[in-house]
Amino acid sequence: MAKVTIVGAGQTGATTAHWLTERQLADIVLVDILEGLPQGKALDLAEAMPVIGSDAKVYGTNDYADTAGSDIVIVTAGLPRKPGMSRDDLLAANSKIVRESVEKALAVSPDTIFIILTNPLDVMSFLAMKVSGLPRERVIGQAGILDSARMRAFVALELGVSVENVHCYVLGGHGDDLVPLTRHSNVAGIPLEKILPKAGLDAIVERTRKGGGEIVGLLKTGSAFYAPSAALAQMAEAILLDRHLIVPASAYLNGEYGQSGIFFGVPVQLGRAGLEKIIEYELDETEQEALEESANHVREVIETLNL
Repeated sequence: MAKVTIVGAGQTGATTAHWLTERQLADIVLVDILEGLPQGKALDLAEAMPVIGSDAKVYGTNDYADTAGSDIVIVTAGLPRKPGMSRDDLLAANSKIVRESVEKALAVSPDTIFIILTNPLDVMSFLAMKVSGLPRERVIGQAGILDSARMRAFVALELGVSVENVHCYVLGGHGDDLVPLTRHSNVAGIPLEKILPKAGLDAIVERTRKGGGEIVGLLKTGSAFYAPSAALAQMAEAILLDRHLIVPASAYLNGEYGQSGIFFGVPVQLGRAGLEKIIEYELDETEQEALEESANHVREVIETLNL
């Protein structure tokens, strides 16, 4: 069975392990700096496997040596947002965490593929690629699946339809300036702009942009973890099963969408080698302007890393 390491045994990391073991996609190693935390959660999860009929193995450790030979390393470790904090406020502390996690994991799993979740997502993905020296195919950020899922959920609630009938596409940086492509989004083939009044659609777009902050405000002591971990599991599944699945994610751009040198939310195709290709939509002038604004913000934050 494949091996997946999850760095960070908090709510998101442990829930990602839950999704993956339930699907019997891989054996899981939870690694964390806190002694007892990854071991306890791994043991609890291992004891659930007979109930759900999964033969996936789950291990908890504080030693990266136990992660050797991982096919995928998922980095969830980092400080969570608190009410009033932006993703960018986490930059300094989480930069150190991501740098150390990538260096230690790569030392024992030189052929691994990294999936980054730690915020600010696009910037941490850029940092992971630069620190590792890996090609862009092997470092991918999880963002767009989550943003698109949030928009799909809000549309389904508004219209009273199944989420399976709702298809939404979100580009741009993972944050308040993401770019929902309402023109390309639809319900059972009917464009959103034809099925929803402008005011209703604008409200959904705004709620999507603020989706993470809305949950932080409600929880008060943490941030979202169910939906982000489900999105991580979908990306890992696409890679492990070589599905050639097209999903929105954060990828390093080499001229796509007119952008270069940054990680940015775009539709990507995922398979066993990681990032297989980037899909480019035709954008109208308004969409392109919004994308430029989002890209400029990501670029500004990346520059503060001084890499």
